[in-house]
Amino acid sequence: VQLVESGGGLVQTGGSLRLSCAASESIFSIDVMGWFRQPPGKQRELVATIAVGGSADYASSVKGRFTISRDNAKNTVYLQMSSLKPEDTAVYYCNARYGWNTDWGQGTQVTVSS
Repeated sequence: VQLVESGGGLVQTGGSLRLSCAASESIFSIDVMGWFRQPPGKQRELVATIAVGGSADYASSVKGRFTISRDNAKNTVYLQMSSLKPEDTAVYYCNARYGWNTDWGQGTQVTVSS
């Protein structure tokens, strides 16, 4: 499945952004949709995942500030980010895991200014 992220940009500390990940086909049966991020000079890390049944998990660094959701009717996954911090600056990637497959989007840049 092809994934296209959008919604990134420049925001001040304490601000909010909502990222969207549009899939090229139905996500109804995709086991797990997720968001990862890669800060400058660092490795890619997990941000949040949401399973087909709707259960969500978060990295400890974003718990309470970020919310992941999925709209199966729109084939879209969202990441609502609030209380943003400079350390949230990264390229954010959407991820889909189903069966033996793992697909990635091209990423969207999020920059949080101090």
